[in-house]
Amino acid sequence: MLVIVSAIGGAIWGGYLARRRRGNHLDILQYAVASAIAFGLVAPFATIVLSRVLG
Repeated sequence: MLVIVSAIGGAIWGGYLARRRRGNHLDILQYAVASAIAFGLVAPFATIVLSRVLG
């Protein structure tokens, strides 16, 4: 669950960042996908840490 939410949040953040930097549509898409992948890769490690700390 956390991975999906992180990927969606990363896509939104990347799109916002590219739009703020005045990128065209392909720039916005590239930033959104790259951020979604990055956030999605970090999320499993955060999930493991949270489960060990809380569980």
